[in-house]
Amino acid sequence: MADDGFPPPTGDTTPRDGDLTNQEAPDRFVELPDGMQICYQQHGSPDDPVVVLVSGLSMQSLSWPMYFVQGLVDLGYCVLTPDNRDVGRSSRIATRAPNRLRQLFAQPTASSYSLEDMGDDLIRLVTQLGYRRAHVVGMSMGGMIAQVMAARHPELIASLTSIFSTTGDPWVGRPAPSTLRVMARAGLTRTREQAVQRFLTMFRHIGDPSVPGMVKTWTEYAQRAWDRNGGKVEAEGVARQLAAIQKSGDRTAALHRIQAPTLVLHGDRDLMVDPSGGRATARAIPGARLHTIVGLRHQIDPHHTPEMLREIDDMLREADD
Repeated sequence: MADDGFPPPTGDTTPRDGDLTNQEAPDRFVELPDGMQICYQQHGSPDDPVVVLVSGLSMQSLSWPMYFVQGLVDLGYCVLTPDNRDVGRSSRIATRAPNRLRQLFAQPTASSYSLEDMGDDLIRLVTQLGYRRAHVVGMSMGGMIAQVMAARHPELIASLTSIFSTTGDPWVGRPAPSTLRVMARAGLTRTREQAVQRFLTMFRHIGDPSVPGMVKTWTEYAQRAWDRNGGKVEAEGVARQLAAIQKSGDRTAALHRIQAPTLVLHGDRDLMVDPSGGRATARAIPGARLHTIVGLRHQIDPHHTPEMLREIDDMLREADD
């Protein structure tokens, strides 16, 4: 293979779910040294530089649209899309989830894990697969995890792309009041239909349903995510992930230590993570480049994907060079 510092994976990459469907890769599993299983998909050739896509709060690996993933593959990258702990087909954590009162007042329990723990899961995944370096791209909470990975493991992270994310500073990147009202009105979810409707209600607000195909994309994702969870609500896992954000707190000081070339992407119409979060992220990371995408809300959509891929590709190639 090319002398780019990216060896092919050496871990267990045997597909377990049969043939590919809709251009999507099958689920693969790696067991980490602590016994946790991380489920992931591999897209593209393992001989190419690897890009790890890190999903947001409650979101499974399926949340990365295939046109975005395939776009990276077409640009010459091997793309890994893992499920974070506590969602999808990765391991669930046995500790009790914080109750609603603790969530409201940002008081995680002593047993709560952190973003650093979630980042270490993915670092172990990458190293166990045999990679010496990896580009990491994260959206929303996934951007926070990617930031932590870059701050804690500079020897492994070739570049960082943080998409509509923030620093943990409570004064920046806050959800809009209208978003908090939608979240507060969310009811209980007991059935597939309720889960789909709840997801659509939120994304019709923070996303842009006027983009052709988005409502269909959201509906199909919510249906598949429910089925992939075994037909059950994952409220406790989501609560533990939220506690991880709260436990890690303000990470601004840690971001100052990031050495990897960094791109920050943020939409100017984001109602979930205010654009001030993207600006603060770019200010905190030495040499980071901020690119504001006009008209983008809290979603990756086919309309804005070409612009996003151009920015990411430019930065990744610059980092490799």
